Amino acid sequence: MLDPNGRTVMISGANRGFGRALAQHLLDEGYNVSAGMRRPAEGASALDGPSERLAIHPYEATDGPSGDAWLEATVDRFGGLDVLVNNAGIVESAPLEDLSEERLDDLWLVNVKAPFRMIKAALPHLRAAGSGRVVNLSSLSGLRVKGAFAPGYAISKFAVTALTEAAKNAGWDDGVRVTSVHPGFINTDMVADFDYPAEDMIQPEDLAEVVATVLRLPNTAQVGRLTVACELEPGF
Repeated sequence: MLDPNGRTVMISGANRGFGRALAQHLLDEGYNVSAGMRRPAEGASALDGPSERLAIHPYEATDGPSGDAWLEATVDRFGGLDVLVNNAGIVESAPLEDLSEERLDDLWLVNVKAPFRMIKAALPHLRAAGSGRVVNLSSLSGLRVKGAFAPGYAISKFAVTALTEAAKNAGWDDGVRVTSVHPGFINTDMVADFDYPAEDMIQPEDLAEVVATVLRLPNTAQVGRLTVACELEPGF
């Protein structure tokens, strides 16, 4: 198992929800955490950890240069990068006939192009680490389309699944291991308006513990695809 102490992780969308839960969990385990947030002034108080191991940086998924600046600041602060977690994302639940091209463009920009850009920029540092890790937050909707629910979101998350495979192939020989995480409903603000009891959803802290376990695995124990469900999902 890899020792978290001294390893550096970047997590996008770390100001709330699962991103915040994972950032706190990894801080508690001993990682250096660089938290990318749209509103860092609001989100910084949500994380509790030693100042020498926590960096807060503005990150806007729709803005490529902000990702480059965040990566540069992280490497300057901690001396390298071991883990990249692409967590920031948006959802759109409109049925196919109501889904606009503009909204599909938004989904593509945030859910697919942003992690694509971050992986490309981070790969040299992850290769240099020798045991670099990438975690892409996909969804069960990145593996199946459930009736008429959220086809645009599913399109973007299927693409994240393919991006994960491409990144896995690109970094494998240099010890980079890439995992796509496919949860069902997580109890976060993103699904607060869905007609599903919060207590029956996946809790962010539980998913954080599962992802943290994957990050500790050595190069010889690759988890390429991780599915986590809160209800019966035939086939998973």
